[in-house]
Amino acid sequence: MHTETLAIHAGRLIDPTTQAVTSPIVLSTTFRHAPDGTLYSPYLYTRYDNPNRAALEQCLAELEGAYQGIAFASGMAAAMAVFHTVLKPGDHVLIPEDCYFTIRRLLREIYAVWGIEYSLVDMTSSDAVRAALRPTTRLVWIESPSNPRLLLTDIAAVAEIARSVSAYCVADNTWATPLLQRPLELGCDAVIHSTTKYIAGHSDVLGGIVLVREEGRLYERLRTYQHVAGPVPSPFDSWLVLRSISTLPQRMKVHCDNALRLAEFLSSHPKVDKVHYPGLRKNPFYALATRQMKGFGGMLSFEVHGGYEAAIAVCERTQVITCATSLGAVESLIEHRASIEGADSPTPQGLLRMSVGLENYTDLQDDIAQALDAAP
Repeated sequence: MHTETLAIHAGRLIDPTTQAVTSPIVLSTTFRHAPDGTLYSPYLYTRYDNPNRAALEQCLAELEGAYQGIAFASGMAAAMAVFHTVLKPGDHVLIPEDCYFTIRRLLREIYAVWGIEYSLVDMTSSDAVRAALRPTTRLVWIESPSNPRLLLTDIAAVAEIARSVSAYCVADNTWATPLLQRPLELGCDAVIHSTTKYIAGHSDVLGGIVLVREEGRLYERLRTYQHVAGPVPSPFDSWLVLRSISTLPQRMKVHCDNALRLAEFLSSHPKVDKVHYPGLRKNPFYALATRQMKGFGGMLSFEVHGGYEAAIAVCERTQVITCATSLGAVESLIEHRASIEGADSPTPQGLLRMSVGLENYTDLQDDIAQALDAAP
């Protein structure tokens, strides 16, 4: 089936008891079984499994072209599941220089005490990735497009490099979604999503998922970690995310269209020094984006002439666009990323990250134009 059809039907069944078309929310934490432990259904206890979570996992696995999905309570919980599953003391991880700052925090503040080492590498260069490998490298972590500068990684090339040293290759596909990019088809072992973002799309539910390419040890260990550690989404959260997936294909079309038009407008504005968006023909990643993506996404960032003061002034003056953290929802959001990341942020001080929403494009352009015009 095509993605628009899968987004509506994958993982959903007509309720056999009531014939409800919309899946019911199953809030029970436990399920009746026989005295000898024989199960009457696939479910025993909600930490292990739940009908709403199972439906979400199946739906996203079909959309991503994965063997199975393993859902978690947040995107970071999904990332942590990968690190717990793949790594042991003494192992080494490669992560992009430009990536979600909490991934760096996780490795620096949580896993460093376990004796796990990591290196920041320019993943826009396959040669740099190859040169950064160590005998102890067990995981190559891809983020493409990257946060916040939308740098692209040649996913197939880096996955092949990881395979050459028997390291796992995992891609954070949150910004692209399964509709715009399929890292598993390009050779990655697993994909993660913060389902909080585009997949849920309404700024009202937290979630994450790991999707594995094939049956085997990685899948079994991730599933065991989910069952034993229990960082799982609630039935209602799973239901909310699954409900939202139905409109994901249509939402992504508007996100992509609005973002491209806004990137083109910003690239010609006299108060903007640089626009980071792979859909611009002059962008250095345009050719790679057209090769490995089906669309350029709804995220962009731009650097305001005048640095920190000017960037803050723009955020203060937007009216339709809300100054807030997060991304991928129906409303447009903007933020001064370096301020959010903290004192050691590598992000340029003049950079604003923008999640382009589903509002009328003219209203978005007018809003950002008046904010830029009023900035020093």
